[in-house]
Amino acid sequence: MFEIKSETHYERRLTPPESYLFRAPFAIVSLVARIKGKVTHETLQDAVKKVQKRHINLRTRIRDNENHDSWLTTENVEDIQVTSIQRESDDHWIKEMHRRSKIPFEFNARPAIRVILLQSPSLSELLIICHHTICDGLSLAYLVRDIMTHLGDPEQEVEILPAPTPISRENLPIGLGLNRVFRFFVNRINKKWVKERVDFTQNDYLDLNKTYWANFTHKVIPVEFNEEQTTDLVMRCKEEGTTVNSALTSAFTGAIQSTVPSKPKLSKTAIAGNLRERLKQNPGEAMGFYAGALTLDLPFDSEKGFWENARALNKRVQPLYTNKELFKEGLNWCYLEPSILEAFNYKLLGDMVPEEAERYPKIHGFSQREDLIASLLKRNDMETRDKLVMGAAITNLTRMPFPHQYGSLELDRLYMNPGGAFPLSNILIVVGVVTCSGKLSMVIEYAEETIPTTDVEAIKNKAMQFLFD
Repeated sequence: MFEIKSETHYERRLTPPESYLFRAPFAIVSLVARIKGKVTHETLQDAVKKVQKRHINLRTRIRDNENHDSWLTTENVEDIQVTSIQRESDDHWIKEMHRRSKIPFEFNARPAIRVILLQSPSLSELLIICHHTICDGLSLAYLVRDIMTHLGDPEQEVEILPAPTPISRENLPIGLGLNRVFRFFVNRINKKWVKERVDFTQNDYLDLNKTYWANFTHKVIPVEFNEEQTTDLVMRCKEEGTTVNSALTSAFTGAIQSTVPSKPKLSKTAIAGNLRERLKQNPGEAMGFYAGALTLDLPFDSEKGFWENARALNKRVQPLYTNKELFKEGLNWCYLEPSILEAFNYKLLGDMVPEEAERYPKIHGFSQREDLIASLLKRNDMETRDKLVMGAAITNLTRMPFPHQYGSLELDRLYMNPGGAFPLSNILIVVGVVTCSGKLSMVIEYAEETIPTTDVEAIKNKAMQFLFD
């Protein structure tokens, strides 16, 4: 079993899907709430302490046990970092998100999350930066709502959620599992890894994190719809016989293919899906990693109109929202030894670690080895970090039915940057979408080393043209 629990203690090993994300420098989810009204540092600290009681993942750190396996534990956990700074401009949150995402998480000491308040007397941004190991985009949306609830009513009692069961073999949907043939091959992989295994530590992560951010420059372009534009888009999609998600996906896949110089894999697209209600034990609104994705080739037919493309995409995609498709990758992971998945990023990025780095001999040596991890990455078409595997990854949280008013505070808008499981050298753009308070907001993330800002601006403008012309 995964959990060892008592009234005061909680502990479990990271699952393979969580291990795939663990210590990845780029696997960071960010959510921003724009708030009208006065928020003080003291009231925010109090609200964070309350939501920490509500969500078990916010009371944990990640330790290595005597076998070098990674475990969540509530023992000896330091406080969540809560910081308040003076708000300087409407885009100040973008600069802070970039700056603070580069700072390594203290996985072994405190929860892998940071809370930053960009404060002004009447308008503030609440920025939450969290590692993907302990959350997904929906987790942070629920978390922001919980924080807003306690900011608006400091006397409200905390409703503590039970510890959620993670995505694991035991918690997969009924009827989903590896057949005997695949299980035989996975068992062979696990046995081979016993002989080749290399374990990585917090110090290894510190060098990998520093190296990644020294070589890749993440950028963000936000897109804001007002209430009228949001309503118009929803109505237009209904009239055209498609969904908002399919229209947005078609707009960006079409924009990429019509504006970016020809590259392989441009039409390959990942569309994120929520797995919570599909699991045997639904985690509800608890924090955790519960996201899957459809990954498919979506060529855009320039001979047809945009809405015809959107309808065709919707017709193709809707039948694929099945357990079999959404759990396709996660199912395989669930049968692998977790430390195999932890090693992927050291193989993919390790050759960039400079000679002067403390862990250079270990990490660089591992990156050069022709071994099981190298063959697995090659099998997944990811043997090099600069190989483009897809044009876009799109996460749409859809409409969050949250209150608009919390006491004297007003939740004006949300922005969500979903992060991802791959370096941004492998994906042209990552798009995060969320609708709240009647307004749709988008965040387009990319790495300048993979695609220039001028091309991303052209993609954005073309996508908006598709949606509103």
